[in-house]
Amino acid sequence: MSTILIIDDERAIRNSLRDILEYEDYNILDVDNGIEALEIIKKEKIDLVLCDIKMNKMDGMEVLATAQKTSPDLPFIMISGHGTIETAVEAAKKGAFDFLEKPLDLNRLLITVRNGLEKVSLVTETKVLKKKVTSYKTKEILGKSEAISRIKETIDRVAPTEARVLITGANGAGKELVARWLHEKSNRAEGPLIEVNCAAIPSELIESELFGHEKGSFTSAIKQRLGKFELATNGTLFLDEIGDMSLSAQAKVLRALQEHKITRVGGDKEIDVNVRVVAATNKNLFKEIDEGNFRMDLYHRLSVILIHVPSLTERVDDIPLLSKNFCEEICNEYGVPIKEITPAALKELSNLPWTGNIRELRNMIERLIILSDKSITDRDVIAFANPSNTVNAISSHAHMDNGSSHTTQNGGKVDLDNFASFQDFKDFAEKEFIKYKLEKNTWNVSKTADDLDIQRSHLYSKIEKFGLKRD
Repeated sequence: MSTILIIDDERAIRNSLRDILEYEDYNILDVDNGIEALEIIKKEKIDLVLCDIKMNKMDGMEVLATAQKTSPDLPFIMISGHGTIETAVEAAKKGAFDFLEKPLDLNRLLITVRNGLEKVSLVTETKVLKKKVTSYKTKEILGKSEAISRIKETIDRVAPTEARVLITGANGAGKELVARWLHEKSNRAEGPLIEVNCAAIPSELIESELFGHEKGSFTSAIKQRLGKFELATNGTLFLDEIGDMSLSAQAKVLRALQEHKITRVGGDKEIDVNVRVVAATNKNLFKEIDEGNFRMDLYHRLSVILIHVPSLTERVDDIPLLSKNFCEEICNEYGVPIKEITPAALKELSNLPWTGNIRELRNMIERLIILSDKSITDRDVIAFANPSNTVNAISSHAHMDNGSSHTTQNGGKVDLDNFASFQDFKDFAEKEFIKYKLEKNTWNVSKTADDLDIQRSHLYSKIEKFGLKRD
């Protein structure tokens, strides 16, 4: 429920406004002077202020100006019985959301209040999104192969410019990481990096996602929404898997790149946008163009600079470095001693096909950490590269925590042929690991959740899912 503060030195006005707004299910606070109002704004969560201009002790304009210093996003609706254009202009200059004249029109009042509260919601949503996308710490691009060295050099040259970049490469090769470093080393690094996975958004929603929409523009558009182009203002917009974008959305993206303007779905107002676009795809766009699925003019707009990220099999020399880095990273996440990967194990890892590229390698290292003993050997790689292989025993998979051993619930040796799918196998390993941690911490759920780096509610869900019970 939104909280509205009414500031007016006339009790009758305050009571009238309170009755109207409480009937609309708003929470109302009211005071008769600006000094007390400013104290409330400091201490309480206020969503909107209705403030009279002519008041004793402190007039409304002074209240507005003072509140703007500490709460610049708090919408003020100024009210006056002697309204003039000059007064309205002055209020707007000082940051007022809107201006209403007495006697108040009921419909105008309610519409203005709703619009002011929608502004609060949009500002909050934008801040959350920007904080989310900019709080991510960009990982290093690991590798000493010639291909990776060329990519790093290209990033250093291109990032400080405004040139658009098209990144190509197979799924899991690391295209997103290249995009992050282009932003990180650019002059827009202080701005947001907004990511859109074009393949994950239904074609009927992609335009709303990119350009935003106005309230009522379609059935579920219950409020105005900013699109990713607006959210990325002064920053970078990363269009991942752009080869999956619909032709109608491609046309609008092309216009946005040409004119630096967008129009929200259901709107007619042109909005200036200042973004740098970086795109990525795992598709052959020339083939998509020939088949009529992708616009040639958009391709040329996006591909001022081309960066191809090689598959893992094209950079086999980097596998030992990547494996050791993932091992250290995952062990730290799990809060366990870092395991050694033997040279023979690294050789076996280098010989695997890696159709899933970097992503698959990381998943493999995580699996080996969970299921191996104190070190990861070539036998572990051979055994666990294919989860359907039979392994004599994995009952010692929990050795990784300070050398302690743990026996599986069914008494020890496990035949992986008993598992119908890889998901069944992962559930089994997860269940045994959580049970081991719970027993190690004498079923102290808070301590176990800290050890596993998950929320207690998540751990309780896992305990219920796996039917774990204290002995």
